[in-house]
Amino acid sequence: MSEPVLIYNLFPPLIGPIPRWQEHLERIAGMGFTWIYLNPIHTPGLSGSLYAVKDYFGINPLFWPESGEDPQIALSHFLKAAARHGLKVMLDLVINHTAIDSPLTEQHPAWYAKDDEGRIKHPGCIDPADASKQTVWGDLAELQYWPVPDPEGLLHYWHQVVSHYLRLGFMGFRADAAYKIPGWFWGRLIDEARSLWPEVRFFAETLGCRLEECAQLSDAGFDFLYNSSKWWDFQADWCLEQYNDFRRIAPSVSFPETHDTARLAAEGGGVPEVARQRYLFAAYFSTGLMIPVGFEFGFTRRLHVVHTRPQDWETGTYDLSSYLTAVNSLKKACPVLLEEGPQARGNPPGEAVVVLVKSREKDKGRVVAVINTTSEVQQAALPNLTDLLGEPAGSWQDRTPLAVPLTLTPSPVFSLGPYEMRLFYHPGGSPLADTDLFPAFS
Repeated sequence: MSEPVLIYNLFPPLIGPIPRWQEHLERIAGMGFTWIYLNPIHTPGLSGSLYAVKDYFGINPLFWPESGEDPQIALSHFLKAAARHGLKVMLDLVINHTAIDSPLTEQHPAWYAKDDEGRIKHPGCIDPADASKQTVWGDLAELQYWPVPDPEGLLHYWHQVVSHYLRLGFMGFRADAAYKIPGWFWGRLIDEARSLWPEVRFFAETLGCRLEECAQLSDAGFDFLYNSSKWWDFQADWCLEQYNDFRRIAPSVSFPETHDTARLAAEGGGVPEVARQRYLFAAYFSTGLMIPVGFEFGFTRRLHVVHTRPQDWETGTYDLSSYLTAVNSLKKACPVLLEEGPQARGNPPGEAVVVLVKSREKDKGRVVAVINTTSEVQQAALPNLTDLLGEPAGSWQDRTPLAVPLTLTPSPVFSLGPYEMRLFYHPGGSPLADTDLFPAFS
């Protein structure tokens, strides 16, 4: 069984100087999170964007202690304090580009991709819905990886960066846009990091990439990928198909929102039931889960990598801290929820109440998720729960957090409130086959 990977994104610009980060540790640990994720804390370029890194060994002045303490020392104190609270800390690792005004552009110009006129190239992206719309980030300089012009030099530099932060006390790295870099390159960097600290964990940010882009990372040694279940409508086939394809590469992390998305409280009209559903779904769907700071309070203001400041801290729309604590406790106690085991539909697509079933890969254990996808009360009818959970019925458990447990029968009928989600567990359920169909619903 995997160790629980429950990630709290402590978005640094919203909190302020490093010593203030410690004020949140007790609260984060109290909710049952096991990891803290920090976005880039390095010295930024002229744009001020967290992701336009100018100096990988310097600390962003926004986070310097107000007391005048050396920021590196303050960072070390924070990491030790996190460890005392049982929290590991991961740092964003942005190695596909640098700030356009980074000294590296002059010290190692051969490392960078060039445009048709021989100038350092700015990275960009094309709108998948409209190929005529292209975004180019003028504050960034794209590094060349296909092929790598100086692999030993570039690897040595990134190894210096990684080893510096490992020695400070970081226990993991989130690889930004990991699929833009060859798997063999990541493999060597990860191997070198593990030779220094075997317990280090690497998380590949792979959102929006194609299967072949993700597959080329399969031998790189990543411990986790990030998945796109946040955008699933519970009906289309792509999410389960992607899950069952990608789980062969590495387990994944789900989330109801991130620092890159709109706040769920803003999207959902401040309805706490929506936030509860999407958090419980993330906990059910994947091995790992993540939220950004403020999700638990129903913050509505979107985080921004340039403009967010401590004064953007909001008065919460609601407080789901107790609910998150209960979900995190359930996830830690339920082996099915700590693995990327086979997963399938339990009823046809298109219905208001969605039924999903998930098992462990090899060992016993099944979980059935029953989800009201609407804002109206719905009746859920499961004609044959035995097909979904397996026998004996006496072992079935309603494990829905902070809910009065239902008495489960082979053909239960029950009401689901708006956006309500229920989880039923059978610790002795046999593993699913990827091709399992459920005759009661076919």
